Amino acid sequence: MTGGGAKGARKQIRVFLVDDHEVVRRGVAALLETEDDMTVVGEAGTAEQALARIPVVLPDVAVLDVRLPGGSGVQVCREIRSDHPEIACLMLTSFADDDALYDAVMAGAAGYVLKQIHGADLVGAVRTVASGGSLLDSGSTGAMLERLRGAQAEPDPLAELTPQERQILDLIGEGMTNRQIGERLYLAEKTVKNYVSALLSKLDLKRRTQAAVLVAELRGRRY
Repeated sequence: MTGGGAKGARKQIRVFLVDDHEVVRRGVAALLETEDDMTVVGEAGTAEQALARIPVVLPDVAVLDVRLPGGSGVQVCREIRSDHPEIACLMLTSFADDDALYDAVMAGAAGYVLKQIHGADLVGAVRTVASGGSLLDSGSTGAMLERLRGAQAEPDPLAELTPQERQILDLIGEGMTNRQIGERLYLAEKTVKNYVSALLSKLDLKRRTQAAVLVAELRGRRY
């Protein structure tokens, strides 16, 4: 049976390859093209190229190297999945990195495999994510879920503040004085002072400069 005839016999899985090493791309392409249900529809060596080309060819699966010039496979995955959620992203990397796994899953990746994977297993991984399945190492996934649970369990440091106190805290973070805050919120300066005293007490802080530092830290965590 010829390769062309076989490819016409089954629904094709359209695959796009992203890796900065041409030898790796060619090797993976050669491997996938031997399968009668797979077609490599494009390649890219940088994040910029990937973001420009993938939306044009609209593959079923994008195989993405985690580390890329000018960005990362995780960034590409996040942007592609945001605009084209029907495209499954399979992350391919040389390193077992829990942080990269966490970031990839948060970006919407359906799978995460090491480059040391056997050829047959990589083919199976592509088929799995193309069919809507997930392919994540059970041990790594367990560690990631523990991290997620930890993040969800982390208490909100501002939970006890009222909406007005949160707003005043935010303005303190912008460096405003009580008078300026009062003018912004149409409150008497004395009223603002009372709010500031209350929020400092709730946050177990002694000075407004400490409150300003806290705001900066929270903004760094996308508060």
